[in-house]
Amino acid sequence: MEKLNRVELQHFSSEYKEELNSFVLTEEQKQFSALPSNFEEINEGQYRIVILNDHTPVGFFLLNSNERVKKYSTNSNALLISALSINHAEQGKGYAKQGMSLLVEFVQSEFPHCDELVLVVDKDNIPAQKLYLKVGFEDTNERLTGRIGEEIIMRQLIK
Repeated sequence: MEKLNRVELQHFSSEYKEELNSFVLTEEQKQFSALPSNFEEINEGQYRIVILNDHTPVGFFLLNSNERVKKYSTNSNALLISALSINHAEQGKGYAKQGMSLLVEFVQSEFPHCDELVLVVDKDNIPAQKLYLKVGFEDTNERLTGRIGEEIIMRQLIK
């Protein structure tokens, strides 16, 4: 567990590209998320965030401050988290939990206007739901129908 002390969040940089493009997800995980290589081109209002362990990419997600957020929150200061993935070879080591635990502090520093984080998780993705609850997200009790079924909207307020 000592390794987790060197986990940090950073904005994407080209120095991480090769390692991010080598990420692998299982077929089951691909139905819930996407590989970082799917986001070489991003839209305005999207920010690629890398979870690093000892300066090596182990995870990835997007923060969105674009129109997509409005589907899940009426708060104009909210950011939407999407596409969280941990490279298959690094799963089970606590990196997702550690990375998400660092998120509020990271957002306060990098996106000071943000006072709410929102995300959507598939009803069948129990491991992700448990992770988000552990790191401070709450179920809003709002549901949507997504591309593979029912989706749960979760949020975390930033004070």
